Amino acid sequence: MMDPQQRIWGFETNFGGLAELAVVKANQLMPKPTHLTWEEAASPGLVNSTAYRQLISRNGAHMKLGDRVLIWGASGGLGSYATQMALAGGATPVCVVSSPEKADLCRAMGAELIIDRSAEGYRFWNEDGTAQDPSEWQRLGKRIRDLTGGHDVDIVFEHPGRETFGASVYVARKGGTIATCASTSGYLHEYDNRYLWMNLKRIVSSHFANYREAWEANELIDRGLIHPTLSRTYRLEDVGQAALDVHGSRTSARPPSTCTATSTRARSGSSRSRRRRASGSPTRRSGRPSRRRSTGSATPEQRRRPPLG
Repeated sequence: MMDPQQRIWGFETNFGGLAELAVVKANQLMPKPTHLTWEEAASPGLVNSTAYRQLISRNGAHMKLGDRVLIWGASGGLGSYATQMALAGGATPVCVVSSPEKADLCRAMGAELIIDRSAEGYRFWNEDGTAQDPSEWQRLGKRIRDLTGGHDVDIVFEHPGRETFGASVYVARKGGTIATCASTSGYLHEYDNRYLWMNLKRIVSSHFANYREAWEANELIDRGLIHPTLSRTYRLEDVGQAALDVHGSRTSARPPSTCTATSTRARSGSSRSRRRRASGSPTRRSGRPSRRRSTGSATPEQRRRPPLG
C-alpha cells in the first residue's frame, strides 16, 4: 500500500477498467469462488477488500466482538459488505440509509438497528453548505442511543465525507474510532476538534487493501461468510447510464457492466468478469444480494449461508 506506483484505475490514473480485455499482473489475480456466477464474482473485488481493511484489519478500525458500528450508506457497495462483516464478526451494525427500500435491504442482511436519514430529516449543513448544525449531530447521537439501549458507537464506518464527517466525529464514543476511506460528498472535512481530542477519539485513514487483506476478504466470500450484493447489471455500452444511476442514487451501490454480453449475463471468457484484484475497475454490486449460483460445487460453509432475502 505504501508503494508510490500503486494506483486505482480510473481514480488515480488517466485510464479506467472499462474494457472487454485488460492486461494485469499474475499476482493481481485471485481465485473465483466456485459457487458464484461470473457477475457475482466480479462485483466484490474493490469494495469487499476496501471494507475489510477499513473495518476488520489492524490497519483500519480493527473491529472486535461486541463492537457497535455506525455504517453510513449501509445498503450500498461499501456499506453492504461492512454490514455483513459486522454481523459475521459479532458486532452490532447501526445502519444509516436513505429510503425504506434500502432499509429493507439491510434487514434482509440481518441488521436490526436502522436509521432512515431521509425520513428522519437530518440536515447537518445549512442550505448554503457553509455552516454545520451541531444540534443535528446531537439528534443523531440521541437516535443511536435510543436504538442501542443508551450506548454510543465504538466505530464509525465513514465514506460520505464532508456532509457527514462532523456528525461522525461527534457520535463516536469516548475513545472510539472514525475510520474513513472516501469523501463522496466532498474532500474538505470540517468537525469540532474538541469532540475528538477531549474524548480521546481517533481518525484512521484507510485506502483499498494490501495483498493479504484482499486475499482474506476474498476467502470470506469463498467460504460463504460474506455474499455479493447485486441488484442489476449493465452492458458495457450502457455504462454511462450506470454512472448516472449511481449519481442519482437510483441504485443501492455502484452497478457493474458486463462485457461481450448481449444480455445481463457476461460470457465467462470476459476478463471484465474474470477474477482479478482490480485496482478500481468499476464492479457491480448493488442492492439485494443475488442468489444465483454457478454449477460449481459448494462447501458445507457455503451451503449453510443464511438467507439474505
